[in-house]
Amino acid sequence: MNVGLSVYDIAVSDLLDLARAAEESGFDALWLGEHVLLPVGYASEHPAHQVDAHAHISGPIVSPDTELVDPMVALAAVAGATRRIRLATGIYILPLRHPLVTARAAATLHEASCGRFLLGVGAGWLEEEFAALDVPFEDRVARLAESIEIMRAAWRGRPFDHRGTHFSFDPIQTSHRPAAVPLILGGNTPGALRRAATVGDGWFSSGTPDFERAVELVATLRGLRSDLGLTAPYRCYVRVADASPAVLESYAAAGIDDVVVWADQLWPTTGTPASKRKDFATAASAMGMLA
Repeated sequence: MNVGLSVYDIAVSDLLDLARAAEESGFDALWLGEHVLLPVGYASEHPAHQVDAHAHISGPIVSPDTELVDPMVALAAVAGATRRIRLATGIYILPLRHPLVTARAAATLHEASCGRFLLGVGAGWLEEEFAALDVPFEDRVARLAESIEIMRAAWRGRPFDHRGTHFSFDPIQTSHRPAAVPLILGGNTPGALRRAATVGDGWFSSGTPDFERAVELVATLRGLRSDLGLTAPYRCYVRVADASPAVLESYAAAGIDDVVVWADQLWPTTGTPASKRKDFATAASAMGMLA
């Protein structure tokens, strides 16, 4: 089984220490969540909290004391501080950006990390965040689909143009070399699962679905890909609420080979860097990770 870490609300200096410790303990990947900003007094609710049994974060997902970092910049720093652990956005809110800018940044980070970067993207859910950035919230799913099409074209390493509903441009080129950036799609709704199965290289769970829901979601994705005749390797990354060995073994027994545990269950929020690394190593060892 491959075990990753889901990281959110963490200062960059702490993130670097955590990434080094995670690599030493044998974790597969570090998934960095994001929001661009805090819309003060927002009322939007994360969709996963409405349907799934477990909500890892109690209270607002973005609050005045939340550490918000740019994931591309932060993961570039992590790439320079590590050698093996894979680096991923979990999840990057793609409709908030122009896809050509994202394609260029993702290709750069993928090369800088020696192929360790995975671009996890989603449609977003925080309506007030879209309003602050002057992006129509109601267009986010269509912008996501069109952005994926544009990024795939940009990564082919040759000139192309595009005429779409949300983006249009004459022939351009972002690189003369192809970029094989793995594109991981998030979302648990039927539409999101269909999109992930069809155009993604993998899937990352939204929120923290309970065990039964996780098994159902993964089975749905595998069924969709089978129906489409898609046979390329495809990994389903499922966030889990409990990092105990017995729980992780139950996922493995159900055929789920990639789980992601919440980093704040293992990495202390207070203490010196040395004490945090020591506590993390102890918690990782208790999970059965290789120190």
